[in-house]
Amino acid sequence: MEPTQDRVRRAQEGDDVAFDRLVRDVYPHVYRWALMQTGAPDDAEDVAQTALMRMHLHLADFRRDSRFTTWLYRIVRTAASDWRRSHRRRRAREQRYGSELPQAHTPSPSGVRTHRALAAVEDALRGLPVRQHEVFDLVELQGIAHADVAELLALAPATVRVHLLRARRSIRTRLLERRADLKEDWT
Repeated sequence: MEPTQDRVRRAQEGDDVAFDRLVRDVYPHVYRWALMQTGAPDDAEDVAQTALMRMHLHLADFRRDSRFTTWLYRIVRTAASDWRRSHRRRRAREQRYGSELPQAHTPSPSGVRTHRALAAVEDALRGLPVRQHEVFDLVELQGIAHADVAELLALAPATVRVHLLRARRSIRTRLLERRADLKEDWT
């Protein structure tokens, strides 16, 4: 996933073609990171766009003494953190003034069981502290190595393993609480 240093350098020097290619190279990862942070595709798109704009604005500040993806991941995290603050304020206003959001689509009867299972998993992930959610997503869902996750999040590798272990335990506990029928498979 790491774009070539040459492409980053050329984009920093104002090469529009190199910048466009850089954006195309990193967009899937930026979007995935944003989706992990927000939990919703539309919100992830907003965060990804914000992160890419910030990348463009601050590309000259990237010193190339670290990996580009580490620098970019921090931009995405900051954009997502800003989005969360804004989202909390918006929800507080909606609760205060009685504004309601439209209800989500209800699955067909044939998809109810799958919908419930997915809802249980999503609930378990949402219930994790932000750092555990981040580590679990990067390691388990995106397949990034522990050492790389440690670098992305500026953590010690042992700390990444601890967050991952806690996330797995928490997810397992939450799933078993909501889905007792799964207990036989995991005991």
